[in-house]
Amino acid sequence: MARRSADPDCNGRCGSGLRRSDRFLHGLHAAKRVIFVSHIHPDPDSLGSMLGLAHLVQHRLGKPTVMTRDGPIARPENRAMVEVLKLDLKPIESIDWREEDAVVMVDSQPNTGRHSQPYTQRLYAVIDHHDTPGDLTGVPFVDIRSTHGATCTVVTRYLIEQQAPIPERVATALLYGIETEMTGYPREAGPADDEALLFLYPLADKDRIAQIRNARLPQSHFGCLLQALQSSFIYDRLIISWVDEMPHPEHAAEIVDFMIRFDQVDWAVCGGVCGQKFVLSLRAAIENAH
Repeated sequence: MARRSADPDCNGRCGSGLRRSDRFLHGLHAAKRVIFVSHIHPDPDSLGSMLGLAHLVQHRLGKPTVMTRDGPIARPENRAMVEVLKLDLKPIESIDWREEDAVVMVDSQPNTGRHSQPYTQRLYAVIDHHDTPGDLTGVPFVDIRSTHGATCTVVTRYLIEQQAPIPERVATALLYGIETEMTGYPREAGPADDEALLFLYPLADKDRIAQIRNARLPQSHFGCLLQALQSSFIYDRLIISWVDEMPHPEHAAEIVDFMIRFDQVDWAVCGGVCGQKFVLSLRAAIENAH
């Protein structure tokens, strides 16, 4: 049965009276190395969360850390984030797993279909903001705050609780990670997200964020967009698009992000083929869409 953390609004403290950040760090004392993993094709929220937690572990415990990526990062803004902030990501299939490693999953949960292969490595912690039915059986540390709009918000709270200095690079990654989760409408954010944004903004490099936001687009982006526009049709308040061949599944997400802004629709769907797989992406512009 999936376990959830205590009330996410209890001032960052769990039922034992300890802050969750204290419990998280305490459980890592025996580990020789801390490895951070996330979902397939990691996005800014997962990238920022891994970087923030890696910084916290290095600062407080002095332990080596490894940040991983599951699959390629193809979305131009996400690639730009990795390049501009010089994030050192190891392909997950290249990791030499060791028994003394502590594995921390961020912005995702085990057995939710968001990973390229069945995840068999024993997890120490799962830190997430998605209210998804992941299999958390046997995970010693779980902190899932579905009232938060971003996992980076949870990580920012950990850093504040531990009074850890936050370098500009880390603040930039965390700020951008939260911002990307807030950009859609309806805006999925709570007071904790706004507090984190206000805290991080003076510490972050706004020029780097602008550079990431305005990443150059590959030719394939325009080819897929053209196909989507030519194939689109509207049914009621739903627009449906199709792309015959996508070089990467992220193109479907980019297309629905574009289509959902059409003032005659409330839903946008894009389907297509990427390699041997069928890809589908969905967006909604109405509150409480299920």
